[in-house]
Amino acid sequence: MLDPQSPVALMSAMGTRARAAAASMARAGDAAKARALTLAAEAIRAAAPAILAANAADVARGGAAGLSAAMLDRLRLDEKRLAATADGVAAVAALPDPVGQVIDRSERPNGLRLSRVRVPIGVIGIIYESRPNVTADAAALCLRSGNAVILRGGSEAVESNRAIHAAMVEGIVTAGLPADAVQLVPTTDRAAVGAMLAAEGAIDLIIPRGGKSLVARVQAEARVPVLAHLDGVNHLYVDASADPAMARAVALNAKMRRTGVCGAMETLLIDRAYTQPVELVEALQAAGCAVRGDPREASIGEIVEPADAADWDTEYLDAICSVALVDGLAGALAHIARHASGHTDAIVAGDAAVAERFLAQVDSAIVLWNASTQFADGGEFGLGAEIGIATGRLHARGPVALEGLTTYKWIGRGTGQVRP
Repeated sequence: MLDPQSPVALMSAMGTRARAAAASMARAGDAAKARALTLAAEAIRAAAPAILAANAADVARGGAAGLSAAMLDRLRLDEKRLAATADGVAAVAALPDPVGQVIDRSERPNGLRLSRVRVPIGVIGIIYESRPNVTADAAALCLRSGNAVILRGGSEAVESNRAIHAAMVEGIVTAGLPADAVQLVPTTDRAAVGAMLAAEGAIDLIIPRGGKSLVARVQAEARVPVLAHLDGVNHLYVDASADPAMARAVALNAKMRRTGVCGAMETLLIDRAYTQPVELVEALQAAGCAVRGDPREASIGEIVEPADAADWDTEYLDAICSVALVDGLAGALAHIARHASGHTDAIVAGDAAVAERFLAQVDSAIVLWNASTQFADGGEFGLGAEIGIATGRLHARGPVALEGLTTYKWIGRGTGQVRP
């Protein structure tokens, strides 16, 4: 048995088992993978009492440790959230298998026929915090795309993660696929994260999902390629042409539907020419949101709390919102360029030309017109689930689901061609 105090040895052994499982997964057929996830979803539903009891223990421990309300919200499961988690696993089972899909084909003048075909990446390492549903989402997506995965959840969700992982493995094994295709790091020792980041050759891709400090550590220490999910400093711009009722509804949903998710609006930008800025601010306040802004702004200065320079770059993940008046689309674009994190930004506008300029010029992974930023979610995009929202520009961007967990290889079919 491995020494739990030896993270390097632990990760080496887990990586070896994952590599063997990845080879099996790459050969697994569409039906076997779909059946495994269908059975895993059923196992989660059957284990609901045990999972919810484990989660209650985590939440109680987190509350005693002083976790913030936002962190506790991310951690907490109830019957509805757990049912949605199981439904997400089942939805991934029903998605088309990306493995083997032909991206494109061509034929060279010499008759050599080339194609690019999707293949699994191999072994994925996922390091995440708080959200126990990530255990199921990540396992489902990695398995459906033919990969093996090593999961390292946060210590605050240790019991929840173990209970969900056990249910997932039950379904996988019942379907005849290897249990090692989905492994959960058994220790909460932070040194295990360092061992994962240094596991070059054992892990092919690291995906961090958590706060700034976690992502910064991963990017600084990793010797394995990283697909980063950064914070969501998301903006909603209300143009002068916006319908007031729509602007109010979208702003309230974007901020207050769930304040602790990465797709929540953190900054509301209002065109100075918009006729009802006070109504927007007061609607947010009436919903329980603290609104911070520039007290020198004549129209809203007396009703907002003073904002400081840090507010414009803050992911609150709480019932707090910063608000700024801007000089039309140009002012909104300039503010977003300075302060956005490249995650999700949205516009409410009746003027299609203004909206199309916003969609074209905002350089974020997700850009929306007349829709809440809370749609920044793989399930809402029809992807079944997601591992995270990639905010970089390479490999995958936006909600990372099945295609984002594959790479491709070139296949050439000839008739005896030799190169001159």
